[in-house]
Amino acid sequence: MRVALRPMPPAAWDGVWIAIPAFNEERTIRALALAALAHCPRVMVVDDGSTDATAARLQGLPVTLLRHPVNRGKADSLRTAFAHALASDAAAVVTLDGDGQHDPADAPALVAAWRSRPHRLVIGSRLHDRAHFPPARYAANRFACFWISWAAGHAIADSQSGFRVYSAAVMALQDRVRGSRFTFESEILIECADAGHTTIAVAIPGRYPPHARPSHFRPIVDIARIVAMVARRLLAKGLYPQGLWRSLQRAPVLQAPSSADVPAGERA
Repeated sequence: MRVALRPMPPAAWDGVWIAIPAFNEERTIRALALAALAHCPRVMVVDDGSTDATAARLQGLPVTLLRHPVNRGKADSLRTAFAHALASDAAAVVTLDGDGQHDPADAPALVAAWRSRPHRLVIGSRLHDRAHFPPARYAANRFACFWISWAAGHAIADSQSGFRVYSAAVMALQDRVRGSRFTFESEILIECADAGHTTIAVAIPGRYPPHARPSHFRPIVDIARIVAMVARRLLAKGLYPQGLWRSLQRAPVLQAPSSADVPAGERA
């Protein structure tokens, strides 16, 4: 169910950036950037070595364009975005995928959740919306959620969603993360939990625009790499049996940006 939101006051976006990693997103990037600008005046796009017209589609828009000369993967795109945000004294960054699967209209719910729980890493969770989720992707994501939740020591509602709010404190932990490409987004959840920044989820609709390009995520190869990373982390923790127990609890998911929707033990 889509959350009905009250309009956010402009001050709620103070110190917040929206970051969009993009690789060959000429079909979606302009509309996505325009939609992001409608909510936040600080939008950056990291063009990760695109060979199409991704950068050209942004001409005339008041966005910050950061470019990699060659494709380096999503992990390095996020690292570039975080470095720019931290150098700009950002309080937080909202990350959106560039393929149109994330709607900037859902960002206010995530920002509101972060404002009330600034020590949390906020995730836009789509797994509740199973009817609109491709079956193979759903199964792969649930499998990854199990392993990552175990290593992080708490239940994570949607570990593979790239729609997130990273606080400055969380972004500062990036140097501890060894993972590359899609593994980075999984490993940073574990690293953040180890540092006391557990996740909180906000329910968002699953979106799969028919005109978007195929996902760069490879369910078999990338999930295998994620599981290998998690296995190393678990072995380093002695298999972390208490983490397994905690991960089997129900993950808190907000249906609206209100503390009333979160169990008392989960409130900031």
